[in-house]
Amino acid sequence: MQQSRDIGRLIEIMAALRTPVTGCPWDLEQDFSTIAPYTIEEAYEVADAVERGDLDDLKDELGDLLLQVVFHAQMAEEDGIFGFGDVVESITGKMIRRHPHVFGQLDARDAAHVKERWEAIKEDEKAARATLRPAGPGGKSYGGLLADVPVALPALTRAVKLQKRAGTVGFDWNDPLAVIAKTREELDELEEELSTEAKDHDRLEDELGDILFAIANLARHLHVDPENALRRSNAKFVRRFSYIEKVLEARGEELKDASLEEMEAIWTEAKRLDLKA
Repeated sequence: MQQSRDIGRLIEIMAALRTPVTGCPWDLEQDFSTIAPYTIEEAYEVADAVERGDLDDLKDELGDLLLQVVFHAQMAEEDGIFGFGDVVESITGKMIRRHPHVFGQLDARDAAHVKERWEAIKEDEKAARATLRPAGPGGKSYGGLLADVPVALPALTRAVKLQKRAGTVGFDWNDPLAVIAKTREELDELEEELSTEAKDHDRLEDELGDILFAIANLARHLHVDPENALRRSNAKFVRRFSYIEKVLEARGEELKDASLEEMEAIWTEAKRLDLKA
């Protein structure tokens, strides 16, 4: 089988990999739950390629992510649920519905107006889906305002989505300074827990979680994506720590033999260089 620019060839390859007896033993063992972590990982690798500005790598990573879509669709088709064509039909319908200013008669003032309308249409779609879900005890539908915020999202991202959703009904701070005050309050509670003689690990984890939740809320009020902010800080840490390694190597020293004071001095130099860059 030859490589191709045709999406149909990719679907054929995936079907061949999942064919009993002649297919790939590993691919045949997989199901939705075992493949989902790879799907998340591939999405992050796409984001990493974008962050690094590596467009050749981006092409490859987008291919890997597309494979995940085809993999899930193939498994669904085997179970008689849906196929790849149904996935395409679903997203094309959604894009047409959510862009009435392009595919309909409505006008769009600006990007903010488009986003506002998008969210309104999304809420209408959510309400329509809710009517199709099985009813719970007493004829009531399962779920609530926060029910459809995916649990599998990265924790910081999910925190922002939960807070944003709660904010739609007025459960929100109206000032970033109030969020900072709340963050300080959470830090005080962690410090108080640390000061106890018998430190409870679960309590420490809860208090630290509250701090991270407050920080995510602060990021939302500052219109900053906390995942992006943390990725940038991670990259900054790697850059500065690598500088420490290079300086020590140039001096003929090893990391394990350097003192903390020496490493901190080089770190400060790296920080100055970062600011000048």
